[in-house]
Amino acid sequence: MKIGRIPYINCYPVYGAIDRGIVDLEARLVDGVPTDLNRRMAAGELDISVVSAVEYARDADRYLLLPDLAISCDGPVRSVMLFSRRPASELTLRNVVVSRSSMTSVALLELLFESVWRARPRFVAGDAEIPDLIDSDDADADARLVIGDAALVLGSNHRERYPYVYDLGQMWKDWTGQPFVFAVWVAQRTTDVKEALVAHAGLIASRNWGLANLPELAAQAHRATGVNREVCAEYLSGLDYGLSYPHLAGLTEFYRRLFERGKIPNGTLTFLPAA
Repeated sequence: MKIGRIPYINCYPVYGAIDRGIVDLEARLVDGVPTDLNRRMAAGELDISVVSAVEYARDADRYLLLPDLAISCDGPVRSVMLFSRRPASELTLRNVVVSRSSMTSVALLELLFESVWRARPRFVAGDAEIPDLIDSDDADADARLVIGDAALVLGSNHRERYPYVYDLGQMWKDWTGQPFVFAVWVAQRTTDVKEALVAHAGLIASRNWGLANLPELAAQAHRATGVNREVCAEYLSGLDYGLSYPHLAGLTEFYRRLFERGKIPNGTLTFLPAA
C-alpha cells in the first residue's frame, strides 16, 4: 500500500510515531506537496493520502474520507498567509502570486477577495517554497499567498517586506464563525476496505501519540525550519487533527460557497465504512 504524506511540519503529529517506529504502518510513505499528492491520488498512484479539501470535493465519487482525521483550525492557522505590500481591499488589478502547492488555500483566498475584501486582483501562479521566497523580491507582485513551512519562515523572518499580513484561517473564522478544514485523508474507493481500515487505525494511533508529544515534535520542527521552537509549539498546538461536527460544518459551508460559484460539483461526504 502507498500512503501520501505532506513533508510540511503540520503533518508531524500524524506521522511522527510512524517515523519513529512507535506505530507500525504496513505501507510505503510517499512525500509530496498538496497539489502533487492531489495529482497522484487522481491518477490512482496512491491508495491513501492526505489531500486538499478541494480535491475531495472535485472528485468525491472517487474517494472515501477517513473518519476523524484532518488538518483544521478554529481561528488562526499561521501557515496559510497572504503577505501584501498594501491593504487587501486595494489589490484590484494588482498581481497576487498564489502558491502552486495548494488548491484549497487558493480557493479560500478567492472567496475572501470576492466577499470580504471586495477586490479583484490578478492571480499569478508561482512557486512559494522556502528557497523560492529567499530568491525572490516580488518586484512584479504586490502580494503573495504562502503556505506551509514557508509561511512560518516568512512570517518569522521577513515581515518587513510585507506590512499587511492576513491569516486565512482567522479571516474565515471572522467571516463565517466556523472552523476551516484545509486537508483531509482519503482512500481510493477501489482500495481494499480491510487494508484501508488497518492503515487508518495506524494513522489514528500515530496522531494520538503526536498530540501527546507536541514538545518533541516542536523541537523537530525547529531543527527542520529554523523557526523558533516556541513558535513551532504554538503553531502545532493551534491546529486540530480530528474531524468533529463543528469542523464538518465548516467544511460543508466552504463546499456550499464553492458550489454556488460553480467551482465544484454538488456532492456528499462519504466515509470509509467500518467493515
